[in-house]
This record gives sequence, structure tokens and C-alpha cells, in this order.
Amino acid sequence: MESKRLGLAIMYGLITVFMLAIVISFIFSLLLRFTSLQETSVAWIIVTLSFITLFIGGFISGGRGKEKGWLLGGATGGAYTLVIFLFQYLGNDSLFTMQQMLFHLGFIGIAALGGIIGVNVSGGYTSKA
Repeated sequence: MESKRLGLAIMYGLITVFMLAIVISFIFSLLLRFTSLQETSVAWIIVTLSFITLFIGGFISGGRGKEKGWLLGGATGGAYTLVIFLFQYLGNDSLFTMQQMLFHLGFIGIAALGGIIGVNVSGGYTSKA
């Protein structure tokens, strides 16, 4: 039963990450289309928002799981990385570059940090003794 609860926590975190990513992507696509902004001028803003999104996803996972926040957050970041890798590999027939690998390692790390904080904010696991 515990593995089901942890799996659901990861799923909630992953859904949160992708929903936020879709909203942010939509907003920036509108900004790039209807303003004079260039993609190079907002690249670091998008990277920063990506890290914040993964942190929030890890936070949600940790809060829902109530224990093992580092594992839940890291698994959320890892699942996100796997999905992005599969889209890139299957859709574009290309592997991650070294820069992308470093970003995704950072994503996993920041999601794990979010999971740790999420467990501690939610109160963590309490035994019924």
C-alpha cells in the first residue's frame, strides 16, 4: 500500500510540472509571437521558470507522500527527464547534449530539494503509536 501512495505522490508532482510547463510555454509563445521579444532574450527566464516548476513539482510530491521527500522529488525530476528525453529521442532522433544533461541533473536535484521541503512543510510521517 505504501508504494501505491508514493507512486501517486510522484504522479501528482509530475502532473503539476507538466501543467505548469504547458501554461508557461503558452504564455511565452504568445509573447514571442505578438511582441518584439526574441527567443534569445527570454532563454534564461525560461530556464529559471523551469527550475521553479520542477521545485514546485517536487514540493507537491513530497507533501503528498509525507515521507522520503528526497526520493519522491528526485523520482519526479527523473520521470520528467525521462519523458523529455523520450520526446527528444523519438521525435527528433537526437540524444541529450552535455548542456542538457547538466540542466536535467539540476532539475532532478532541485525537485529533490522541493520534495524534502514539501515533506517538512506538510508535517511528515506520523506513526500511530
